[in-house]
Parts: sequence; C-alpha cells; structure tokens
Amino acid sequence: MAPIRALVVDDTIVYRKIVGDILKAIPGVEVVGTANNGRIALSKMAALKPDLITLDIEMPEMNGIQVLQALKDHAHAPVVIMLSSRTHQGSKMTIKALELGAFDFVPKPDGGGMAENMQTVNAALVPIIDALKRQKTARVNRFEKPSPLPPAHRVSSLKQPPRQLHPPVIRSGSDIIGIGISTGGPNALTRMIPMLPGDLKVPVLIVQHMPPLFTASLANSLNNKSPLEIKEAESGDLLVAGRIFIAPGGRQMKVVTRADGVTKMIKITDDPPENSCKPSVDYLFRSLARQYGGRSTGVIMTGMGSDGLKGLIQMKIKGGFVIAQNQETCTVYGMPKEPVESGVADIVAPLENIAQEILNTIHA
Repeated sequence: MAPIRALVVDDTIVYRKIVGDILKAIPGVEVVGTANNGRIALSKMAALKPDLITLDIEMPEMNGIQVLQALKDHAHAPVVIMLSSRTHQGSKMTIKALELGAFDFVPKPDGGGMAENMQTVNAALVPIIDALKRQKTARVNRFEKPSPLPPAHRVSSLKQPPRQLHPPVIRSGSDIIGIGISTGGPNALTRMIPMLPGDLKVPVLIVQHMPPLFTASLANSLNNKSPLEIKEAESGDLLVAGRIFIAPGGRQMKVVTRADGVTKMIKITDDPPENSCKPSVDYLFRSLARQYGGRSTGVIMTGMGSDGLKGLIQMKIKGGFVIAQNQETCTVYGMPKEPVESGVADIVAPLENIAQEILNTIHA
C-alpha cells in the first residue's frame, strides 16, 4: 500500500518541526513538504499531491479556514487535520473548520519545552493517523467523497440476524434522546441538528469527544443554526423538552433525579475517564438506561473507538431504542460498528435520515 503523503502547514517553524518529526516517525506516512501559510500550501498541492494536510488555523496571508473553503471545490481534496490553540478564538475557529469538513483537530500545547510538546502532540496525532490508515486499508472513505446514500434499514433486514439481548418490549415512545459522537461530529451535527423541529417534545443530550472550551464553541455554533435552544450543559440544568445539552469537555455528564423523586436534571462530575474519554458516551448512556429505561433513544454516530457500546447495551436491556449511523456516511466507522454488527442497533440510517428516525421514536 502506498504511504500517506503529508503536507505540514504552520506559520511557526517550531510546530512545522514538531509535527513533521512526529509524522516521519509513523510507519506508512511520508512528509512530502511544508508551508508557512495557506496560500503557499495551496500552490504546492498540484505538485506534491498530498493525501493529508496538517493545517494551522491562525496564519498570515491565508488562514486555515480560508484553505478549507478553497478545498471545498477541489476534485480530490486531501484529508485535513487542524492544529488549534486552546483559546476562545482558537476553539471558535476550530469548530468552524470541523463544520467545513476538517477530519479532526489537535490542540496545541499551552507551554512547556520541545520534548514535552512533541509528546503531547504525538499522543493526539498518532491515533488520528492510525484511523486514517485503517480506512485506507479497508478502502472505506479513502480520501474521497461519500458514496450515494442507501436508505435506512432495520437491523433485522441484514443477512445475519441480530443477537437478541432481551425479550421484545412494548414501547410507548421515548422521553429522552442521547447522542454519542466523536471524529466527524461537528460536521455531522451541523447537518443533522437543524433537521429537528423547533417544537421537539423531548430533551436531547449529546456527548461529543472534545476538550474544554471547544464544546462551548460547538454549542454556540449549533445554537445559531437551529430553532432549538442548544447550550453546554451545567449541573442542575433541568431536562426541558426542546432543549439540547452538550457535555462540557473534560467533564462527565449524567442524568439524575432530584430530591422530589420525579424531576430529572443534569449532573456534571469529575469522575474518571472511560474508554480514555472524558466526557464519555458510556457514562451518559448508563444513566439514561437507569433513569428512563425503555423510554429512551440512544443514537451512536461517527467516531473512533467503541465508546458508547456498553451504555447502549444497558439501554437495550431496559427496552430502549438504538439508532446507528451507517458506514457510508461516517467520517470514521468506529463507534457505530459494533452496535450494528452485534445487533444492538434497531435502525441503521444514513446521516440525512437520522433526525427523522429520532422523531419516529418519540412518544406521541
């Protein structure tokens, strides 16, 4: 298999060296060039033909957002990984970049020496490159636009019958929606959330794998695109119909019952990571299974790893309904893969159908 050809774009020589050295050390990756701003990067693309660009957001002459906008019309656009500063402005621009189709992002370290910074960036960058290599090997989303979308289908229509986790449950409809999502999430949510109507009859809780600051920027961005109120969740938030809550980066989010024994609210904790994730989808989904039982819908979407699977199993055992995004429309077919293949998912749907499938599960 041909190596992944990488172009490193950053206006600081320090980060060009850090990222370049990390990529050179990864088997199956070849660094074919560098550039110190977006305009130079675009001018080099025809000759270098990169599969992958690591792209700084804030650069002179042409920033990372402008590069992504230029790549939208490119016939064979490379995969883009953003390098983002941990500031309010940096997080806001990062969300914009992800909405425009950037594959993922790596936060730049706040300080420290060269060796420490290399370790930090390496820990964030290597799993992303590994995911890209697996996609290339499997010929899934091989640096190309998605295939035509197949319709949604029930898992029972697959060639292999799903594994039954419990006897059939008569459902009256869901009172809560939980969504777990990771790599490719901001772009997918930007397309899906505005399809939910302004009179949505239930609350929605979202775990998007992201560090602090970035989840607040994501919530603000989605709030501007949707008729629903969308906010970063806080402890004590009441679960009001038609409101969407996004778990804060670096914290855990669950649903608990207030002292009155009836009212449900959000609790934000500093409990440990699960599946190396904080926030964790499993952590949220377990609480939905416990608090709502069969009156819940779990939605698992694009992302690396398997966070969410154990929580979905708990929801399914209690009679909850499970919707999974299909392989063809996932940026990374990781998180939905096992729920689909094991029969945990009730519906497998392309991204454009997920909002309607959610509505189909809500109580009348």
